[in-house]
Amino acid sequence: MADTQMKPVAALLLFLNFCMYVIVLGIGAWAMNRAIDYGFIIGPGFKLPVHFAPIYFPMGNAATGFFVTFAMLAGVVGVASAIAGLNHIRSWNASSLPSAASIAGVAWTFTLLAMGFACKEIELEIRNAHLRTMEAFLIILTVTQLVYIAAIHGGA
Repeated sequence: MADTQMKPVAALLLFLNFCMYVIVLGIGAWAMNRAIDYGFIIGPGFKLPVHFAPIYFPMGNAATGFFVTFAMLAGVVGVASAIAGLNHIRSWNASSLPSAASIAGVAWTFTLLAMGFACKEIELEIRNAHLRTMEAFLIILTVTQLVYIAAIHGGA
């Protein structure tokens, strides 16, 4: 990989993506914790509600459970992508590119899926500021992760 012009661009995008994925994980963990604490409580004397869903989030709409679940998956895979990308940025040779590019592609795919649920949640409207922040971060991450993949391939 003689072309090192893309290395600073890739490093900047890698750092940006890592920070954004950590923020998405933090907000997603908050939403998951809140759903567990304030969701349905089923005891021995209680019956299931009529419209019971196992992915119930009291702070959003019907898409919130799927959105938060896939956002957290995207966040975990995105952080793993950043770790593999850090190894590639450090060595910047052809032997480290396949692992960094493949996990970055998987992270982008999960981020794209979570962005789809974010768009559905935006369409259904009822949500709080934390979820709006996570939606914005995932929409931005969809673009920056794709640009990062192009940047590491551009150095090849």
